Amino acid sequence: MSGLPTFRAVMLMVIAVLAVTAAAGGVVVFLDDDLLKTAQEPVRRPTRQPTAAPRLDQIVPKAEPIKDFGSGGPGVTSTPPRVLAIVPSAVPKETRHKLGGLKHVQKVTVVDAGAVKVSGTALNLLAVDPAQFRSWTPQPVADQPAVWSALARGELVADASAIGRFGMILGAMYQVDGGPTLRVAASAPLGLHGVDGLVSADLGRSLGFAPEVAVLLHGKPGKIGESGVRKLLGKGAQVVVLDSAARAKKRDQPSPQTVNVGRPGSYLELYKASATRCPGLSWTVLAAIGQVESSHGRNNGPSSAGALGPMQFMPATWKAYGVDGDGDGKADIWSPYDAVPGAANYLCANGAGKGGEKLRKAIWFYNHSWDYVNKVMGIAEAYARTYA
Repeated sequence: MSGLPTFRAVMLMVIAVLAVTAAAGGVVVFLDDDLLKTAQEPVRRPTRQPTAAPRLDQIVPKAEPIKDFGSGGPGVTSTPPRVLAIVPSAVPKETRHKLGGLKHVQKVTVVDAGAVKVSGTALNLLAVDPAQFRSWTPQPVADQPAVWSALARGELVADASAIGRFGMILGAMYQVDGGPTLRVAASAPLGLHGVDGLVSADLGRSLGFAPEVAVLLHGKPGKIGESGVRKLLGKGAQVVVLDSAARAKKRDQPSPQTVNVGRPGSYLELYKASATRCPGLSWTVLAAIGQVESSHGRNNGPSSAGALGPMQFMPATWKAYGVDGDGDGKADIWSPYDAVPGAANYLCANGAGKGGEKLRKAIWFYNHSWDYVNKVMGIAEAYARTYA
């Protein structure tokens, strides 16, 4: 990965000349206790209690598949970039035509680029049109509709290496410093050295990304001359060769990586991702409620009080606080991918993110019983010890 620090430095230099205009973040509305006390919701008692808590990382949430998720695409032929360049200002059309005329260059595209910070950590992103950029990714990525649906929804598609490097959780919400919250909807091997992920062009504009400063060139592997690209783009350009494996011996080529999209693969990941919707709320509280209410989806009801789904929501409460957690276009009370983040939303509205007595009161609002609160807190502490 030699050259990465220099690449990041150029990315940050590009962004330094622009002011990030987005200042609107997610807003959580906290309701007054007086309003919350008007809810006439019966105490719900689970019909069955398991004798031992199952391993959360071994339980797969079950729900109907998302229709636009899955393998197979519209027959897009992948023409991945062989060279990536970042320049200080927008690339003129005349220069693009000259780049297209270089020997072995078959395709040229220019996209927006910028950096955002999440908890002080910089992420280098490209802002792209999903329909136009699809062919510029490796074939397994181009063939995955969920990746492009996520971009169209304004979500983040992270590079597979960035997921591990920054400890991101698939499906989690991340607060951009001074900006909006972004959901990590997919991770994929983008093959773009120094780029941590993709967002839509519309989202990039709202974040103040530098327009048309990232150049991608496609051609025969290992053949595009780096010096010719540098000469046309000028002294301030940072040029990165992306097909170095094709220039080396075949035995040195890296093995392909997997595209991961849509939904967390276990209840442990689902609880952790959902808790990010409520800053200050521990995932262990959600896991404890999921254990008490349905044993993590194994006893979904309806309960004797009429509660439904893995988090045992009353229908009226779900109508007010249910969310579409997996981006399939509907908030389904029976789907764990919606119900668990919905529970985080409901707890947060009742002050759970503030901790202490506020957390205990929020759990009480979930099921009006102090014995229930004590049980949930005890199980949460046990999960914290088990998964520390």
